[in-house]
Amino acid sequence: MPSLELFLSTPWLLYLTVLFISLCIGSFLNVVILRLPKMMHQEWRCQCQEFLEVPEGERTSEEPVTLSRPASTCPSCGHRIRPWENIPVISYLFLGGKCSNCKARISVRYPLIEAITAVFSLITVWLLGPSVGTLWALMLVWSLIALTMIDFDTQLLPDNITLPLMWLGLVLNYFGYLTDFTSAFWGAVTGYLSLWSVYWLFKLVTGKEGMGHGDFKLLAAIGAWLGWQLLPAVILLSSLVGAVVGISLMVFRKHGREVPIPFGPYLAAAGLLSLWFGDEILVGWYAWLGVA
Repeated sequence: MPSLELFLSTPWLLYLTVLFISLCIGSFLNVVILRLPKMMHQEWRCQCQEFLEVPEGERTSEEPVTLSRPASTCPSCGHRIRPWENIPVISYLFLGGKCSNCKARISVRYPLIEAITAVFSLITVWLLGPSVGTLWALMLVWSLIALTMIDFDTQLLPDNITLPLMWLGLVLNYFGYLTDFTSAFWGAVTGYLSLWSVYWLFKLVTGKEGMGHGDFKLLAAIGAWLGWQLLPAVILLSSLVGAVVGISLMVFRKHGREVPIPFGPYLAAAGLLSLWFGDEILVGWYAWLGVA
């Protein structure tokens, strides 16, 4: 059996394997993005009914949704999607972007997420170089893609992803895969407390909630993976992009000021850029501060 060292030192095999696996992961992420919020809502509804002591016969009954059940179907006609109709990107192109049964249009979002997952994965391996740490870093990339889309759709950042992501970053950096453990530990602490402090300051001043608690946990996870040194850049980049997008929405799309804008996607984008260009960002940051 080929060793890991041989695999990492064989570029064509490494990139081909990452391409294949990341396309499959992208297909799985489509399921996570669609179903995880539904699973959360079902769980919350059950908890509310139990808390309110609703009689068993009067409780809302619906088919439980998991990541594996029910089987994927066409939302228009209910046609069960067969394995050969679910090959990442290829099936969409082969079917012409339509259901094989009712010919209803299939959202281009599905192959786009699959393709983006593959492209971002290949970029990560290319920029970070072949190593065990890089292979683990793909977990961060895939998680950020899922969190971005879920936050765009529902303005939720599920604990099911953010908390395991934070703990995984701490465990991996205990072994020094991406940074040292001290930097990772204080990255998680600082990441959480920085946005937590902003949240409470904004609430005390305005009486309103400026962001969700999921943003604290996402920044803590990014800090656990990348270390506290990159957090200022992550916060600055995400805030600048969020401000530009928010102002643009209000000006060009008449987006009301009272309508919330998800902040998670901007944190995720800044975290991804910091993963890819962390060294360059730190050099530029220290140069701007005048630190040798």
